[in-house]
Amino acid sequence: MGVRVRPKSGLARTMYDLRLWIRDTIPGTGRRLRYGERSEHLAARHLKWRGYKIIARNFRAAGAEIDVIMMDRDTLVFVEVKARMSDGLGPPELSVDDRKQYRIRRAAEIFANRYHRQDLAQERPMRFDVVAISGDGRGRRVEHLKGAF
Repeated sequence: MGVRVRPKSGLARTMYDLRLWIRDTIPGTGRRLRYGERSEHLAARHLKWRGYKIIARNFRAAGAEIDVIMMDRDTLVFVEVKARMSDGLGPPELSVDDRKQYRIRRAAEIFANRYHRQDLAQERPMRFDVVAISGDGRGRRVEHLKGAF
C-alpha cells in the first residue's frame, strides 16, 4: 500500500483529519472504516461489471445514507451494502432491518424527487437491492440480492 499524503486544504483535508481522529480515538474503528469503504467500492465495481451505471454514491437524506445509486436499464436501483468479516453475528443482509429499510426508502424518495424526476418526462421504476459481502481478502464472498425489500 502506498503512503497517503495529507491534502493541503478544503473539505478533503477536513475529512482526512476526521478519519485520522476517529481511527486514533475509538479503538478498532480504523480497520472497520477501511473495510467498509473497500466493501462499498467492491460492490459498486461488481454491479458496474454486470452492466449497471453508477448515478451517485453515499447519498445522505432523511437520516439515512444510500451507499450506491445505479441504473439497471430503465430501473433506478438503490443499493445498500452490508459487509462482515465473519458470519459470527449472522449473514450481513440480516442487518438491513425494517427501520433501516424505512429510512432508505425515505432517502430514495427524496433523491428521486430532487434529482432524477426533473430530468425525465416519465417516472422510472425503482428497486431496492442489498449487496452482502462476507469475509475479507481472497475468501471474500459477494452476494447481490435484487429487490431485497
